[in-house]
Amino acid sequence: MRRFPREYCGIFGVYGHPEAAKLTYFGLYALQHRGQESAGIVASDGKEVHEHKGMGLVSEVFTEQILNALKGHIAIGHVRYSTTGSSTLRNAQPFVVYHLGKTLAIGHNGNIINAYQLRRQLEEDGAIFQSTMDSEIIVHLWVRYFHLGIEEGLAKALSKVKGAYSLVLMTEDTLIAARDPLGFRPLCLGKLKNGGYVVASETCALDLIEAEYIRDVEPGEIIFINEKGMQSLYLPKASRCAHCIFELIYFARPDSQIFGQNVYLFRKRQGYELAKEVPIEADFVMPFPDSGNYVALGYAEATKLPFEMGMIRNHYVGRTFIQPSQSMRTFGVKVKLNPVKELLKGKRIIIMEDSIIRGTTCRTRVKTLRAIGVKEIHLLVSCPPHRFPCYYGIDFSSRGELIAAFKSIEEIRKYLGLDTLYYLSMEGLLKATHIPKEHFCLACFNGDYPVSLEKGFSKDWLERQ
Repeated sequence: MRRFPREYCGIFGVYGHPEAAKLTYFGLYALQHRGQESAGIVASDGKEVHEHKGMGLVSEVFTEQILNALKGHIAIGHVRYSTTGSSTLRNAQPFVVYHLGKTLAIGHNGNIINAYQLRRQLEEDGAIFQSTMDSEIIVHLWVRYFHLGIEEGLAKALSKVKGAYSLVLMTEDTLIAARDPLGFRPLCLGKLKNGGYVVASETCALDLIEAEYIRDVEPGEIIFINEKGMQSLYLPKASRCAHCIFELIYFARPDSQIFGQNVYLFRKRQGYELAKEVPIEADFVMPFPDSGNYVALGYAEATKLPFEMGMIRNHYVGRTFIQPSQSMRTFGVKVKLNPVKELLKGKRIIIMEDSIIRGTTCRTRVKTLRAIGVKEIHLLVSCPPHRFPCYYGIDFSSRGELIAAFKSIEEIRKYLGLDTLYYLSMEGLLKATHIPKEHFCLACFNGDYPVSLEKGFSKDWLERQ
């Protein structure tokens, strides 16, 4: 099966609502697309902290009885797919520690690239780690600088961290949100009708709980919210931004606004740009749902070709689905998408896809379409080829996983069994964003990493990639 790129962490926090945990539950529900491995909520009434975490979807981990026990007006929550640390309950977040009479909790979206050095240094100094997550490193650094105070201590700790992080943190009486100076991952701030505050990975989570979007947490900003109100500290300003462009292309929900752009409209503009770059004669345009839906709408609108849903997605394939045996290895792909045979047979079709990582699932789908008699298959991809690994929190961290790292576009076309394969140009992609090129991390396309890797990873680790 296709190994989808997985960055998959969603974070959410509430301050100033009597049922903060229940609001966090709904916020995590809206962010479920960012992580289906584990979910957790930590809540506080200002004095006592309660937590619950589990493996699985938000709806599987929490019941009303559990949520009722998470009392308090402050809460943070996390949904996870691991990129650093194994897939076990001890690595579920938020991560909670107790130190000098204080309770500290953290939820992290991103990847710390100098985690190897920091962890080794902390362990040599006597630190004992409870998990394999890079997120725990931040807490260890934080408590080392407690003598500076909660606020300045956290700023000092984060100044030691390199890489991508959007964070929600919590003490008994304070909600904290932080974003790395390059702004890799999205994080937004909202306000509740009762005057309380919300932070979330995406604005779709604010919409669900009817919170008003105020603004994005700025790159390098640390926000503290407590009974004194809201205040911000800032880490040293970076020379540029490095927003992860794959958040817009793939991860974010289409009804979210991230990096100042509506995701739905951005993806339609990708379709417009593809229509300019590669107009193709065909009977209709269709997506591989759901990822290609909005690009396909844009392409169809620009070319005046009909839009069809030629593949139907089964939305009821859950995480507990039994993996097929070797003799049924394509079943896992087919169970998710099924072609409308009568619509497709004998037709010339244009398929929209957001990316091709390994190509294995795409190849299986193309074989299925050929088998039912599709006449021509033209596949258009809404971004340039992924040729370089990501070290900032997206789970394609070695070149060996990327088909475009070693095959030309023509070789990929033949491998997939397509009549046409075309990738959107870098120029077309950036034009669709309405954001200057220098504000993005484009390393997965061009290998230009905004944070030096040699300083962040061990030599042995890099050589294994």
